[in-house]
Amino acid sequence: MSATARTSRSRLETVWHTLFLRDLPLEKETSLFILASSLDLFMTCILLHHQVDGGGHFYESNPVAGYFLSGWGLRGLVCYKFILVAFLATLIHYIASERLNAAHRLFCFATLSGCAAVLYSFTLLLGYSALL
Repeated sequence: MSATARTSRSRLETVWHTLFLRDLPLEKETSLFILASSLDLFMTCILLHHQVDGGGHFYESNPVAGYFLSGWGLRGLVCYKFILVAFLATLIHYIASERLNAAHRLFCFATLSGCAAVLYSFTLLLGYSALL
């Protein structure tokens, strides 16, 4: 085996180990962020399919998410939200490689923001629903 082949193989093994075999420093925070984001998406889907007691409907107030919803329907919205979650989680993990405490605070802020959106959506659903 040539020296070049050995070098590229060792680089590939290093990348593989870095990406898939070592523990993430913020696994719990990442899981909570993904959970809060998933609940936000779930509540958004419920509200979008829920009719208000006067014949009206809820709508997506985020213009970017609304663009994906109007252009590609619910699948577009789901793809947009999960691509955004994956991008943010990846970015925060990159920050964690240099500044772990700052990344921890970013995950906490993002998770609390998602939880606030879920609570707001739930209060909208309760406030405008005769069923609940």
